[in-house]
Amino acid sequence: MRGPLAPSHVPIAKSRGERFDDLVLDAVDRLKPRWGKQLAAVQFAVEEVPPAADLSDGPGLLDGEPIPFGRSEPASGKRPAVVVVYRRPLEARARDREQLGALVHDTVVEQVAGLLGLSPETVDPGYEGED
Repeated sequence: MRGPLAPSHVPIAKSRGERFDDLVLDAVDRLKPRWGKQLAAVQFAVEEVPPAADLSDGPGLLDGEPIPFGRSEPASGKRPAVVVVYRRPLEARARDREQLGALVHDTVVEQVAGLLGLSPETVDPGYEGED
């Protein structure tokens, strides 16, 4: 049998990457009622892994340098502010889909907080931080 196993409009037909993108969009949507004006000019993106430049050389990772889950870059000139969430490190850390959703949300909250110069708890009072 060739072709899709499920119609394209049902959730099971989405790829792992598309489902992850949806988790990021859900996290952003949860922040919009309170921070919509500040987030209007922010671009949100998903990358598979952090760039090599953002990682310490081998032993640094063993010394407690965590692999980043995301990064934020403030607006500069005509370039808008950007929040990037790294898919593979978050998927590797999560035990299940529910925990993955919580980790994605916390990562988005942390990066938005960094852009706004606020604490994550101020951005989202439900922020839970590290497990």
